[in-house]
Amino acid sequence: MAARSVTLGIDLGTTSVKAALVEAARGDPSGFVVLASCARPARAETAAQSAAAGPQGQEQDVRRIIQALHECLAALPRQQLCKVCGIGVSGQMHGVMFWKTGQGCEWTEAGAAPVFEPRAVSHLVTWQDGRCGSKFLASLPRPESHLSVATGFGCATIFWLLKNSPEFLKSYDAAGTIHDYVVAMLCGLTRPLMSDQNAASWGYFNTRSQSWNLETLRDAGFPVHLLPDVTDPGNVAGRTSQAWFEIPKGTQVGVALGDLQASVYSCMAQRTDAVLNISTSVQLVASMPSGFQPVQTPDPAAPVAYFPYFDRTYLAVAASLNGGNVLAMFVHMLVQWMADLGLEVEESTVYSRMIQAAAQQKDTCLTITPTVLGERHLPDQLASVTRISSSDLSLGHVTRALCRGIVQNLHSMLPFQQLQEWGVERVIGSGSALSRNEVLKQEVQRAFPFPVSYGQDVDAAVGAALVMLQRNLNQQEY
Repeated sequence: MAARSVTLGIDLGTTSVKAALVEAARGDPSGFVVLASCARPARAETAAQSAAAGPQGQEQDVRRIIQALHECLAALPRQQLCKVCGIGVSGQMHGVMFWKTGQGCEWTEAGAAPVFEPRAVSHLVTWQDGRCGSKFLASLPRPESHLSVATGFGCATIFWLLKNSPEFLKSYDAAGTIHDYVVAMLCGLTRPLMSDQNAASWGYFNTRSQSWNLETLRDAGFPVHLLPDVTDPGNVAGRTSQAWFEIPKGTQVGVALGDLQASVYSCMAQRTDAVLNISTSVQLVASMPSGFQPVQTPDPAAPVAYFPYFDRTYLAVAASLNGGNVLAMFVHMLVQWMADLGLEVEESTVYSRMIQAAAQQKDTCLTITPTVLGERHLPDQLASVTRISSSDLSLGHVTRALCRGIVQNLHSMLPFQQLQEWGVERVIGSGSALSRNEVLKQEVQRAFPFPVSYGQDVDAAVGAALVMLQRNLNQQEY
């Protein structure tokens, strides 16, 4: 190549924001090099803007997420940022936020770096939001899609706001995921643009016709003007309207991707690979053959869903709501108990000690079903602890049982026998909760009789960068 082709990948996750700079490997068209990467905690949880959401409301402050994003970019090498020729963005799917067109942000100088600051925006209502109970969901119109609608899905949240906080919706005229918002602000889009990956995650989107269920939604009084335009993943949404840090004005920005699809893109080398991602939540993913079309009738009780990927193909996905977040709840509980006893200890210390204890405890008879948050296909299921004996009450036993329960819960949704039928020969592990937890890795190996290899913690950011890198390489060939 005459010029270096560097792309920036961004992943706006539930608990952290990540960025990676990627370059094509010299002499290897299919290879790549991660030049630099960075992760920052989002620390964005905040009280729901609608009091009616109650304790089930799960929202995040968009300003804090963007602050974490800018901290990531500030930590990347300036001499590499100025060589960026494309930006790929991914993020937590299903969630929804709102903004006013033309007033969504203000560009300012943060030191020597131009940045954008959110202005007329709402909170992000995340995928973890539980305000849409079973009764409310049952009252919604049936989607014309192969995917069901669950609480935390963008369209379900908008329906809830329409019923419970109609005045709130009148304050905004644009909506999208958090990563759609970032793309819209970077490019100065007058109307948000969304990939079919994120559209499908909102519900009421038909992947076969590539269109929203407009007639169904209009008949139900849904504010369809809030629905973004939809395009194929891998397409360019626009170009940066301003210089951003050292990234030049006019740099191509891809339409935002789902974090799951971006993670898979970065590490699924063969169609015979399955990808296991354990971060805040858990996903086990296998590739479906070209030409596969899911049955168009949604089944809310099905533990496996089919998500759109690239080039009109699908991923079979077992998506559990209970992953690293359950481990974090357990740590927080222990810290709170000790505080009640008059002792102070850091959560990071508790986490490392409990993993050490579980690593030494190779087995346990204790059984923990970790579904504290229920599951989309079993929304009313709660967690439980069984087979309790006096010999299994140590921290090592309990932590080992909790890690095993997280993996076994996923295995019950998508057993290894089904993966074998689909031709899976290897499992690729990724995600922050898995990469730093040796006990989870042991339990994955115990549950799935395949070779297991591990990717990097920044997989989704790398995947988003690779999508843009591949596009730029394809353009150079023509």
